[in-house]
Amino acid sequence: MAFEQITPDFGNWIFGASVLLILRLCLVAAGLGVLGFAVSSARRGPAEGFYGVARIVASAVRDFSNWSPGRTIAMAMLAMQEAIRRRVLIVFVVFIVLILMGGWYLDVKSDHPARLYLSFVLTASNYLVVMLALFMSAFSLPADIKNRTIYTVVTKPVRPQEIIVGRILGFVAIGTLLLIPMGVISYFFVKRGLSHDHAVEVDKVVAVSGEGDVVARGETTFDAHHRHTFEMFDNGTGQTDLAMSHWHSITKANDGSYQFGPAVGLLQARNPHFGTLRFKDRAGQDTDKGVNVGDEWSYRSYIEGGSLAAGIWTFENVTPERYPDGLDLEFNLSVFRTHKGNIVDGIVGAFEFRNPNPNADVQRSERKTFTAVEFRSDKRLVDRKIQIIDRENGSVRDGDLFELVDDGRLELWITCGERGQYYGMAERDVYILDRDGVFALNLMKGYVGIWLQMAIATAIGVMFSTIVSGAVAMMATLSSIVIGFFTKFVIEVATGTQMGGGPVEALIRIFSQANLQVDLEIGQASTTTVQGIDRVMMTIMTTLAGMLPDYRALSTAQHVAYGYNIDASLVSIQLLTTFAYVVVFSLIAYFLLKTREVAA
Repeated sequence: MAFEQITPDFGNWIFGASVLLILRLCLVAAGLGVLGFAVSSARRGPAEGFYGVARIVASAVRDFSNWSPGRTIAMAMLAMQEAIRRRVLIVFVVFIVLILMGGWYLDVKSDHPARLYLSFVLTASNYLVVMLALFMSAFSLPADIKNRTIYTVVTKPVRPQEIIVGRILGFVAIGTLLLIPMGVISYFFVKRGLSHDHAVEVDKVVAVSGEGDVVARGETTFDAHHRHTFEMFDNGTGQTDLAMSHWHSITKANDGSYQFGPAVGLLQARNPHFGTLRFKDRAGQDTDKGVNVGDEWSYRSYIEGGSLAAGIWTFENVTPERYPDGLDLEFNLSVFRTHKGNIVDGIVGAFEFRNPNPNADVQRSERKTFTAVEFRSDKRLVDRKIQIIDRENGSVRDGDLFELVDDGRLELWITCGERGQYYGMAERDVYILDRDGVFALNLMKGYVGIWLQMAIATAIGVMFSTIVSGAVAMMATLSSIVIGFFTKFVIEVATGTQMGGGPVEALIRIFSQANLQVDLEIGQASTTTVQGIDRVMMTIMTTLAGMLPDYRALSTAQHVAYGYNIDASLVSIQLLTTFAYVVVFSLIAYFLLKTREVAA
């Protein structure tokens, strides 16, 4: 998993976000005021238009000052009963069918089975719940207006904001009641699907000697579409190799049988401790970035092998209390080859620890070689007892890792050892692992992200349903969801990062089968016209993408699937962001409903 977006600290984020929220609320209020004045002036003239807007603002003050939680809850209960009558529970039935049939189509031989299972259940839950929110919120109010059942409500002492907020709360409550059992079922589906055991093929166990504490090697039986090799130690315990992203511990009983522990590495919630990254070039000089090897994805920079080039991570808050047994490192490096080299053994590199204080008595540890592992995480445990190079005479002595730590700061240097080969690295590719979190709690936080998307989709659907018909409200809400899921793509097209032009130019290229990198062959005047139309359309799309919520920023499915713990700061930011959007959409819906004469 690539951490392309860095989660800010909640304490640093809240101030800027609060200022931005206030500015957006002011812009929304001003925009609604100008729009209301323009519409009212076109109907009744400027003077009446001004007084009409003033009356609505004055009535809004009275409405919000007399807001009744009891009436709001009553509206929410009414919305829940209405949703149940419309058989929304069929979504849960569809989810159960997907779970029952999912095992038939999932790749049972996948190298990352946990990632596959978790992505499946989270994606299915996400799409089903968001679509449920879309249909519930978009068709409810227009249907009541069309059937005139809304008259029973508006003729009672119920205020517009109570209708709006009540419907949002009611529909979100229905979605929540469906999402909770979905999460529980998903947890047991994943646990059951990944649960397996092994036995030992006794005839393949071979005793070994002269290899330290290793006394035997062997193979397991072929279960769950894989097998392991393992080593037994002189204390009666053992460990398998890594297969399908997991391993097992082994214990040899007194009767000679082998007992396997549960799979380790499948369902986890790792807590990475990230550092900051800087580079050295091939001459050993500081540089902002590494080498550009021509990769279109600019997430990583590369260091040249067989030179003084290095990637240097500086970690903060590295203390003996936090890491009493040493450091559990994890590498996610990529490799770029200028020639094939030894494709069996991989590309060899080295890492060492250094003291960030150049005046310290102890400067660096002995360099350790390693082979880069591609396409999966490479874990390396570094004990506290390490070999340290003496600063005065260059001799190697036994020492403690924390002799290299200066005020909680520690540097990790990584170099590539082979000429003509390159290591690719980004700041979040190398980290220290803290104590793992609880997987079940992490899965629950993943479903919180889905719940937040559902809440925003509900608020947008209710907002559109106050002014247009159900079908139009559904299409408008669906468009906002699509833009929200592809916000990054829309911005990249508008800024020219994505090749192929805007919508009109892309349509022409599809029908003419023109390559994205060649100019349009329709004449200079036609090309200018097409690009002008695209600029207008992309300006509108970019504006909408900036105003509408980024649904992918609320999704933490990748964190769960790749086994990373979702930290509290990210959850807090997502909760407050969702709350802000729901408040803004509720205010817009209030004024739209206020200006609509539903009981005329």
